Amino acid sequence: MRAAFVLLHRWAGLFMAAFLFLAGLTGAVISWDHELDEWLNPQLTAARASGPARDALALAAELEARHPQVEVTSTPLAAEPRHTLAFWVEPRVNPQTGRLFEPGFNQVFVDPATGEEQGKREWGAVWPIRAENFVSFLYKLHFSLHLPEMGGSDRWGIWLLGVVALVWTLDCFTGAVLTLPARRRPKRSADDAAADEPAPAGRGFWPRWRPSWQVRRGGGAYKLNFDLHRAGSLWTWALLFILAFTAFSLNLYREVFFPAMSLVSDVTPSPFDLRQPNAPHQPIAARIDLREALALARDEAQRRGWAEPAGSIFYSREFGIYGVQFFHPEEGHGAGGVGHKRLYYDGVDGRYLGDRIPWRGSAADIFVQAQFPLHSGRILGLPGRILISAMGLVVAMLSATGIYVWWKKRAARRRSAARRRETMGLQTP
Repeated sequence: MRAAFVLLHRWAGLFMAAFLFLAGLTGAVISWDHELDEWLNPQLTAARASGPARDALALAAELEARHPQVEVTSTPLAAEPRHTLAFWVEPRVNPQTGRLFEPGFNQVFVDPATGEEQGKREWGAVWPIRAENFVSFLYKLHFSLHLPEMGGSDRWGIWLLGVVALVWTLDCFTGAVLTLPARRRPKRSADDAAADEPAPAGRGFWPRWRPSWQVRRGGGAYKLNFDLHRAGSLWTWALLFILAFTAFSLNLYREVFFPAMSLVSDVTPSPFDLRQPNAPHQPIAARIDLREALALARDEAQRRGWAEPAGSIFYSREFGIYGVQFFHPEEGHGAGGVGHKRLYYDGVDGRYLGDRIPWRGSAADIFVQAQFPLHSGRILGLPGRILISAMGLVVAMLSATGIYVWWKKRAARRRSAARRRETMGLQTP
């Protein structure tokens, strides 16, 4: 059985290593995405003028008039102090080709007091990498690898990393089993023995398992890498499992996670879970505009007695759904990473479709809501983000040391096999 686990861990590790090394390094950086973006791009995010803010939806209409090839699909309704309004835009369908225009930008920054357009950019652009898109490039690389649209879908990278995360989740258990002391060891050649750790001394389970938690000193490069790989994964096992599972649940949410949760738990579907998305080049045209959807949501929030103002509104063209979020401007990044109170409306007929209230619902609903806060560390605030950033470096280290250990063992196995062949040749009459 142990030999089977060794093979599973080896091939799973080889399959995952490059992906996890990349995801670990990018994850360590994007834990600070908002702060880094503002530091790198004050010309976009810092408002130049002062004074009372203009109506955000009027500014959105002016933006669309300046850029007729796009439509505003997400807008903040109030800016943080001394900050611009960041409008998200998506291209309209070119009537001559039946495909979307390619305007070269998807985010526009506007001074809330004057309406001046301070700049625009393509969030997540692959090339050229500049200060304007550096953080978003890493962010998109982290969850989608920037794989291009193929076969009418732009989610191939998301699916691929979702499969990697699923394998990682299962491999967490395989790797943990392999750290347990073996009952007995088969005889090995000198080269095989040199490429492995020494048998732990002592009697009883813990004395034999304790070396797996330790990093030896002065044993050479191989032993250092082996110990870092084994001990590093043991000390951080719980966090590694959380990162792996939440990465799987986020990337394969619609395809695997939500259907599986629905089979075993009482989970409340969102309006997005009840609809099939349209293809990227076939967006659903809204028949009610942003202002009408906002009015519907504000009336409903007032009826419910919500104290928070409407903080932003978005329209999902793939699903034909409006969402209005309620929060104060300084809370724009979400409470504990789970987001804000939200009301949903149909973009065609204005029907109320449902709501989403943070940390409310069945146990399964709360578990589903917790996936991104756990993955990002925002569930614990600043300490959680520091921890997740450090874990990104740990994941990269485990990937690199795993490849090093495999390479050294492979070389030792090849030397041993060559010597056996040589010995057999000498013994042959």
